[in-house]
Amino acid sequence: MRLTVTAALLLATAAPASAQTLHQYGGLALSPAGDRIATIESSGGHGVVTLRNVTDGRVLRTIDPCATCSYAGLTFAPNGDLVFLVRDTAAGNVRLTYADAKATRTVATIAGIAQTPRVSPDGKRIALLVTLGAAKESGATQAGVRMIGEIGEKSDEQRLAVFDIAKATTTVTPLSPAGRYVYEYDWTPDGRGFVATTALGNGDNNWWVATLDAIDAQTGAVRSIAKPTTQINQPRVSPDGRTIAYVGGLMSDFGSIGGDVFTVGLEGGTPRNVTAGAKSTVTTIAWTRGGLRTVTLAGDQMQFGTLTPGQSVVPGFAKPASSSAGDGRAVFSADGRIAAAVVQDYEHAPAIYAGPLNPQGQDVKQITHDNDAMPALAAARSINWKNEGFDVQGWLLAPRPTSGTAPASKAPMITIVHGGPSAASTPGYLYPTSLNAALVKAGYYVFLPNPRGSYGQGEAFTAANKRDFGGGDLRDVLAGVDAVERVAPVDDKRLGLGGCSYGGFMAMWANTQTNRFKGIVAGAGLSNWVSYYGTNGIDQWLLPFFGKSMYDDMKAYEDVSAIYHAKTARTPTFIYVGERDIEVPPTQSIEWWHALKDRNVPVSLVIYPDAGHCVTGPEQSADVRQRSIAWFDKYVKNAK
Repeated sequence: MRLTVTAALLLATAAPASAQTLHQYGGLALSPAGDRIATIESSGGHGVVTLRNVTDGRVLRTIDPCATCSYAGLTFAPNGDLVFLVRDTAAGNVRLTYADAKATRTVATIAGIAQTPRVSPDGKRIALLVTLGAAKESGATQAGVRMIGEIGEKSDEQRLAVFDIAKATTTVTPLSPAGRYVYEYDWTPDGRGFVATTALGNGDNNWWVATLDAIDAQTGAVRSIAKPTTQINQPRVSPDGRTIAYVGGLMSDFGSIGGDVFTVGLEGGTPRNVTAGAKSTVTTIAWTRGGLRTVTLAGDQMQFGTLTPGQSVVPGFAKPASSSAGDGRAVFSADGRIAAAVVQDYEHAPAIYAGPLNPQGQDVKQITHDNDAMPALAAARSINWKNEGFDVQGWLLAPRPTSGTAPASKAPMITIVHGGPSAASTPGYLYPTSLNAALVKAGYYVFLPNPRGSYGQGEAFTAANKRDFGGGDLRDVLAGVDAVERVAPVDDKRLGLGGCSYGGFMAMWANTQTNRFKGIVAGAGLSNWVSYYGTNGIDQWLLPFFGKSMYDDMKAYEDVSAIYHAKTARTPTFIYVGERDIEVPPTQSIEWWHALKDRNVPVSLVIYPDAGHCVTGPEQSADVRQRSIAWFDKYVKNAK
């Protein structure tokens, strides 16, 4: 309750900023030696695999074996050769591809979808997660299959398969057993097996109850290692093969990773929290020969660092920005000395950063400059405030004054609450096609708070909204609006509120708790937690937050349902949702639309055909953006 890219490089002489096309870097991987970077790059068209020198970003080679295909899953073999996936949607298959210094060849062809290739430590085999005959894209945020026929009879299965690098094949025989969905995995250093997070049954729903398991590389036999009390992600095996580290915590959406670092022996046992009490959130781990490497979010700072179990993370690079890579938020060389990632913030477009981790200085530096001429569409600043004993942080985006014009005395502001709730608003370049950019262009300040329940202040802060949805977190948001008004020329009489997923819930719920906002946009929101529990496709995520199922504690779900408080709602609301959203079914939006309509509150509902969670298709999201701006203009900007 939450995109990669890829093509030809820009000309050496940059076009004027107004005409320049944003250059995208996706799926970044770093060679084991730390000397080369691979990315999928584009400037608005078809993406190509690009190899660069890690020192200066110089392009060494481009690889493009299929002009009508897309690429993903970049990973290096121990010898420095490159492995990646070629997806041919017209043919309905994915080709596992191996590129050495001279040639590119297909190792296997998968009839379905696939992800996360990893080369064995001896460099002779490639493991891959495969979904044969997939009915949908993997992940709960993707558009679901239509609910027809016998419900629950069949679900996609993501299984682990292993291929011999030296042999080409079109026959795919999964190694892991049927009925068990494999989410993430890592080779053991001896190449004899894997550690993995797995669950029986429906893969979209059961990530929240996944266990830590060992899978034999010859037989596929599964052995339980641990059944943690937290949600788990990114299992990583130590170089000596004795210990597993993973990120564990309260994670409400697959792919939105954050928590503490836990370790447990490969033979099994009780996991140990080695970052307990930290005032930051670990979002990525890697176990290198030089020890554990992490990416953490600490307030407004993204940090790459070194973790010694039982001690705090020592940052080797820190920046008020966000980062991404093909395998988490950053990737590291085999010895842990070099880090690399795509880095961006609200005012600076994506660039590749790489270099040695150094606590004494910033040796991780920007090495690509394709986007240096891209304009900053807003002025951004970090806002910090205290509320009810919590340190809270958020971001404020302000319109840049037009040359020669005097700024208005006070401006309208839209508060956008992130999804999750276990997630955070972190700095990302304002693409002209984004809602935030459109709002700033239209003259609004945009406030992006990270209230309790968010990442960035430690696991206790993330867990502080358990059984309190719309309580302390909403009070944090309102206190944040007050904090903004103390430092920025924002008109308190012209405030709007928006969000999608959990942010959509907050937008619906706030309508019943305060009249401070003059206009609301609610995307894929939850209006009735009781009916939601029985109709969504991911009910397992609710248990860590509510403590019990809806059937065992219905009142707890009723208490935070906007539908039960509809008589207090007054704020005009635009609602949107995808027709095939399985995370938050469209019935939740229909219920709230009906309630507001019945109460004579101005309301509009649009259900987008075939769309999944939060409506991400380019044409449909453009329509959402246009309607949202029109709604805010009518009810917020022109509020009396």
